[in-house]
Amino acid sequence: MTKPLPPHLTGGAFLLGPSDPSSVFIPEELTSDQRQMTDTAEKFMDKEVLSQVEALEHQTEGLAQKLFKKAGQIGLLGVEVPEAYGGLGLGKRDSMGVAEQLTRLGGFGVTCGAHSGIGTQPLVYFGNEDQKTRYLPRLATGEWMAAYCLSEPQSGSDALAMRTKAVKTPDGRGYVLNGTKMWISNAGWADLFTVFAKVDGQHVTAFLVEKTFAGVSTGKEEHKLGLKTSSTRRVVLEDVVVPVENVLGEVGKGAYIAFNILNFGRFGLGAGAVGASRDLMRIAVRYANEREQFGRRIASFGLIQHKLAEMASLVFAAESAAYRTAGGIDEVMATGETMDSMQPAFPRALDELALECSILKVACSEALDRVADETLQIHGGYGYTEEFPAARGYRDSRINRIFEGTNEINRLFIPGTLLRRAQRGRFPLMAAVTQVSKSVLDAPAPEESSDSLVTSRNWLESAKRTILLLSGIAYQKFGEKLAEQQEVLMALSDMIIQVYLGESAVLRVLKLRGSGTDVAEKADMAVLGVNESVIRVEHAARTLLAAVASGDELRTQMGILRRWLRWTPLNTVALRRRIAERMCAN
Repeated sequence: MTKPLPPHLTGGAFLLGPSDPSSVFIPEELTSDQRQMTDTAEKFMDKEVLSQVEALEHQTEGLAQKLFKKAGQIGLLGVEVPEAYGGLGLGKRDSMGVAEQLTRLGGFGVTCGAHSGIGTQPLVYFGNEDQKTRYLPRLATGEWMAAYCLSEPQSGSDALAMRTKAVKTPDGRGYVLNGTKMWISNAGWADLFTVFAKVDGQHVTAFLVEKTFAGVSTGKEEHKLGLKTSSTRRVVLEDVVVPVENVLGEVGKGAYIAFNILNFGRFGLGAGAVGASRDLMRIAVRYANEREQFGRRIASFGLIQHKLAEMASLVFAAESAAYRTAGGIDEVMATGETMDSMQPAFPRALDELALECSILKVACSEALDRVADETLQIHGGYGYTEEFPAARGYRDSRINRIFEGTNEINRLFIPGTLLRRAQRGRFPLMAAVTQVSKSVLDAPAPEESSDSLVTSRNWLESAKRTILLLSGIAYQKFGEKLAEQQEVLMALSDMIIQVYLGESAVLRVLKLRGSGTDVAEKADMAVLGVNESVIRVEHAARTLLAAVASGDELRTQMGILRRWLRWTPLNTVALRRRIAERMCAN
């Protein structure tokens, strides 16, 4: 039985009531050592990687691998590997800045991220002492590259439908693996593969497979839309004998490993998308300041300012949510608590904030897509040519909505996780729904204040009540079959995502203001984001209600919705102009 955690560390608890600004971690709180690590990664990217971007994009033989090893030598690949095995033994807050910098070149970021994240972390959290001693020192320093092999030609989102099989050898000393893995990042260069297969066609199990094992081969490089600087191939296993010592965890426990590692993979993808978004935003600002039309810099035009401010608000919210989640994961990890339902037990932090990691995956990848699209648009015709970085950023961004579970799968996972945890007595969802339902007539509309941050926070609390009420209405309508109502779950998910992003941004600004920091610029970005969330939350709520009610019942519920989501629109023209002018002045 797991112990209760403080509310701010419990996955999904942000929906149950007001969150305390003092409880969230924000990027402004990074230590000098953490900032120095980010600076190291930034200098490495500027000097070693981006200076050779053309050669990397044209896949010059051996160059990407050479730079990967250099990244390992200066400590950028072993941030979260324990010190005992050659790493730095640090946490998510420390790794955020590194991930943000490495993804400034999408393909190289994927190479490093797939290695340090889903490639290495299965060993960190599920490996035994012998396995860690054999492999982690090589992975931490970049001597070896890692890859994660889950997807197959016939099983993408439905990962447990895998066909790769493992059969124990007659002497009992190993397993024979046969199957094909698809879309494997680092496949052409990796030295160690974490391969998931079904023992005797039934029990999903993880295996550590070296590239030198007889029968391991890879297909040709995939001709991808973007990420030209990375390797993506099939991994083919033909009668590959893997010693029993290379079973990771236990036979039949591979699904636990696969899905819990993906939680951190989704976090890493979100962090990387924030860095890529910020870099593209800088590119957009620079071009808008340099390009002149009609005798003026295009940065002075209202519609360009609209785009720049929208980008800034999106990135600010995504960054705030990412650092908030990083802090939460590190705090849960620091408790030392484990999930004892699996042996050997794994850290609770791998699982506790899974919902928040999926929120980041969806929100940050979609923010990056929006930023990439607008950056190209600001460049006009030049943006559509490969001579400018906007085109590469546009191509590279698209895969992030597919990686680590499609955004559709993650959208279903978010409310699905709340429901499953409620059924297991792990999350008080039904109690919260009941309480909100009883107070429908008494609950006030969000109070407006002369302080836009306070107004935003009040509205977010009312939006949380709306989510709980609609969750109850949907469950009352469909019962256990709610899991089959994907459009309804998507509407719930979109509301949850908007609330987490908006609240993270607002709490960040409130925390800074409480310390006496000037927050004018950040406050503008936070309240602009909430203003836009109002529209998205109301649209999702309307969609859900129309799917579960009709006639007088629908009209009554719509009246509640209008009262609870009441919001006086901001003057976003003035707000966006103010944000954009600051961006272009820096």
